[in-house]
Amino acid sequence: MTIFHQTIDSPVGRLLIAASDEGLHAIEFPQGRHPVKRDTHWQESPHPLLSEAARQLGEYFAGQRRVFDLPLAPQGTDFQQRVWQALRAIPYGQTRSYAQLATAIGQPKAMRAVGAANGRNPLSIVVPCHRVIGANGSLVGFGGGLPVKTFLLRLEGALA
Repeated sequence: MTIFHQTIDSPVGRLLIAASDEGLHAIEFPQGRHPVKRDTHWQESPHPLLSEAARQLGEYFAGQRRVFDLPLAPQGTDFQQRVWQALRAIPYGQTRSYAQLATAIGQPKAMRAVGAANGRNPLSIVVPCHRVIGANGSLVGFGGGLPVKTFLLRLEGALA
């Protein structure tokens, strides 16, 4: 399977987006802690899904889009997939704690594992891992850095 990728400018810096005919595989910040594994099947080349993802991200940053409508193809374990699906259920402008996310997937004691899966989310912004905060309301770890997390939550109205 060939994975096409490109970088786009955004208000939070340059983002790498990657997709195949199956769907979107990655949206990464330049300083991301867990980049998606790249191999010889990756090529910097246009693809219609990259154009659509860039368009929808532009609308999101302009405050014109609250829900993304893109086919997704993140690679991860079954547990990670469940956590990422639960992330997609967090509404725009709202936040959840790791404990709430663990409860949402039916494993209320798995907060640390949920946190680890959240940190490995390959589709930042579209799968809104930035909407997960500490139980006390504090902003905790984010692959794009806490200033980016703050920006995204303010954009969505989740922070004053």
